[in-house]
Amino acid sequence: MIIYGLSTCSLCQRAQKDLENTGKKMTFRDIRADPLSDTELNELIAEFGDNLVDRTTNDYRALNDWLKNSEAEAQIAAKPKVMARPVIRDGDQLYLGWDDAVKSALISG
Repeated sequence: MIIYGLSTCSLCQRAQKDLENTGKKMTFRDIRADPLSDTELNELIAEFGDNLVDRTTNDYRALNDWLKNSEAEAQIAAKPKVMARPVIRDGDQLYLGWDDAVKSALISG
C-alpha cells in the first residue's frame, strides 16, 4: 500500500496513523519531495479526473488564470499542493481522500 500526499498534511498523517494502527504495511510518498511521474499522474487523472485537484485551497486560488483554466495534470505538475489528498494505492485499487467509505474499504476490507 502506498499513500501519496504531503508530509505536512494532517489528513494524510491521520490516514497513515489509522492504517498503521490496524497493522497495515504501507509506504508514504511525499509528492513535493518525490513528484509523481507523468505515467503515475496520468493514471490518477484517468481514475479521478478533475476531482484530483482541490479547488478549495489557498494554493489553488494562488494559481494564475492560465493554470486555473488548464488541465489537472498541468495544475498538479506546477503546484503539487493542489492535489487532493491523500491518494492511496492498495494493489490495483486507488482511493481518494480519507472519508468513511475509504476507511471502511481499507481497514475492514
